[in-house]
Amino acid sequence: MIEPHAPAPPGSPPSWGDACGPGESDGPSGPCEAGGPSDARGPGGPRGSEATARLPVRPAVGRFLVLAGVFVCAACGLVYELELVALASYLIGDSVTQASVVLSVMVFAMGLGSLAAKRLRGLAAAGFGALEAALALVGGSSAMVLYAVFAWTGGWGGLWADGPRVLLVAFSLAIGVLIGAEVPLLMELIQRVRRQDPGGAVADLFAADYVGALVGGLAFPFVLLPFLGQLTGALLTGTVNAAVGAALVLGLFRRDLTRRARWLLLAANVVVLALLATATVLADDFERAARQAVYGQDVRVAVRTDVQEVVLTGDTDGRPLDLFLDGRLRVRGSDERRYHEALVHPAMNGPHARVLVLGGGDGLAVREVLRHPGVRRVDVVELDPQLARLARHDPGLSALNEHAYGDARVHAGTGDAFHRLRSTPSATYDVVISDLPDPAVTASTKLYSQEFYGLLRRVLAPGGRLVVHAGPVSAHPRAFWTVDATLRAAGLPTVAYRVGARAPGSGPAAASEPGPTPGPDRTGAAPGAPRGWGFLLAARTPPVLRLDPAAPRPRTLTPDSLARDARDAARTRIPGLPPSTLVHPRY
Repeated sequence: MIEPHAPAPPGSPPSWGDACGPGESDGPSGPCEAGGPSDARGPGGPRGSEATARLPVRPAVGRFLVLAGVFVCAACGLVYELELVALASYLIGDSVTQASVVLSVMVFAMGLGSLAAKRLRGLAAAGFGALEAALALVGGSSAMVLYAVFAWTGGWGGLWADGPRVLLVAFSLAIGVLIGAEVPLLMELIQRVRRQDPGGAVADLFAADYVGALVGGLAFPFVLLPFLGQLTGALLTGTVNAAVGAALVLGLFRRDLTRRARWLLLAANVVVLALLATATVLADDFERAARQAVYGQDVRVAVRTDVQEVVLTGDTDGRPLDLFLDGRLRVRGSDERRYHEALVHPAMNGPHARVLVLGGGDGLAVREVLRHPGVRRVDVVELDPQLARLARHDPGLSALNEHAYGDARVHAGTGDAFHRLRSTPSATYDVVISDLPDPAVTASTKLYSQEFYGLLRRVLAPGGRLVVHAGPVSAHPRAFWTVDATLRAAGLPTVAYRVGARAPGSGPAAASEPGPTPGPDRTGAAPGAPRGWGFLLAARTPPVLRLDPAAPRPRTLTPDSLARDARDAARTRIPGLPPSTLVHPRY
């Protein structure tokens, strides 16, 4: 309900509307003249929630402009929030943890900001203008600063290894405080435009806020991220935030500000916009420099797909090719053969006419499968179609996988492995090779669940085998043996084995680490524990760990070394672990 003439509460000071009639507010000696008895103005504007703003437009238009400002500010605030969650997931890993940290800290900080803003209600216009300038600068630059800390200090080790995590919490706290402080000030401003009952004002304010949040939430994944990227998208959002905040205050509420306050606010916004514009112009150069700091000087391919960031380094001047996915080393050309031979060859001992490869879009597991005689069909299910396209057409990567995708027996498909298996007929495959990031990566957790392994058991033909890359057994024994317990719970007996890497953090197992430099071990493994790759061979009946005698001998694997690898893995067993399910993930 609109109550433009509602009386002030008993004991409250008279408002401008109550003390002055038409034309009296600007009189040379009227009581509402600036500095007069009823104008308790400070340096930033009028004090008291009962003051009616002197607007350059009609109240209805002014109210609409305030709600439009609420809409834009809410959209920008949610973009900052989603940008922090997404970037933290890319750089740090474990998206569930990072999202929980960002959301919980930000909501808590919003409460603190709302309480702090109570002291600024008397200076609502000036306070809101300063607040939006600060929010635009902090939120707009957050992605660039977070990426810079990750790129240039992530390899220093020690306390610096936690720099991105600390900075993530700091940005969440600062942005949350600034967003929370918006609401009391906007409530004050909308009431100054036209007096309204508190319930109606709250309803209008939050309706605009929630609709703006919807637009910001949809714009981030569908517009900003794919077309502008993390850095430019955040900087552009900050620019819009600063421009709208300044326009609302300096255009609509400029009469509430002293001349000095107007100039200070204008100067602050000019500085913020200049900084954001400069950062936007330099964003591409900054990203190249940061990428070189992370991956080295020989970055050859860097693409942002719909799923992840794919970077290829090396393969020039005799340097081995390395493949990074979202900043994590997935394939080291000098060491990948040890991993892929150990993954594929033990599972191929037996019938292997029909093979399914889950993940493995780089084509390296397929290369090893094709070495075995009798293979008639290989189906590859890769989530990222652009990675598979790169493996087919990039000269370095296609040479490393020996042009596996050019073989007529190979059929590559894209999509989610879980959904693909639900539509696959029973007993379709003799061998299933699960070449996926280890379960510590949140996006892969459902592909290490009892339900998923139940689907795999169904598609295995009689006598069929399944091999699973289950992460580094020495560094993460609890996660590894949870995969084992989950396979057994799905009716698939297992045998475990491990293969050591040549260098710490190298090869596909490094995908489980939070960035190129290994972070703190969550599983309690001793510092400096040997790192490598752990595998589980499973079947409907207890499998036998052997190499296929009819296939060419692997370069890095022998029957004796395979038996030794099985004994080494068995010594790390943790008994009694419960299985992981979709509704109760345990990794």
